[in-house]
Amino acid sequence: MKPFSDPAVEAHFASYPRAVRNKMLALRELVFQTAARTKGVGELQETLKWGEPAYVTAKTKSGSTVRIDWKSRHPQQYAMYFHCQTGLIESFRSMFPNDFRFEGNRALVFKLADAIPTDVLAFCIEASLTYHARKGSVGRSSKGAA
Repeated sequence: MKPFSDPAVEAHFASYPRAVRNKMLALRELVFQTAARTKGVGELQETLKWGEPAYVTAKTKSGSTVRIDWKSRHPQQYAMYFHCQTGLIESFRSMFPNDFRFEGNRALVFKLADAIPTDVLAFCIEASLTYHARKGSVGRSSKGAA
C-alpha cells in the first residue's frame, strides 16, 4: 500500500469504520495503480477536496480529479466521484450499464457487500485521469472512450 503523504487524508481514512476503511483503501490503491500504469498521468497529488479524499494530476494536468468517500448517512455504501461537467458518468453509464449503480452525473456507488469490477473501474479511473489530455482527441486514446 502506498504510504500517505498528507496527514489530513490519513486521518480521514482512519476515521472510517474498519470494514469501510478496507473498501476505501482498496479504491485508493486502485487509483494509484491505475495512475502508475497510465501514460502521461504522472504522480498523483492526494488531498482532501470538499472533505473527501481526492486524487489530482497536479503536475501533468492530464486529467480530472477523482474523489472517493463514505458517508455515515448512507452507511452501507461508498462512492467514487467524478467531475459532473465532464460527461464521464454519462459515458460510463452507456458503456457499463450493468456494472455500476450511478448517482446522477457525478458518482459510481458501491454497496459494502458488492464485488467491484476492478478492471472496468480501472478503465473509468483512467478515463478521468486522462480526460484533459484526451479532450479533443477522443478515439485516439488506447481505449478509445470518454
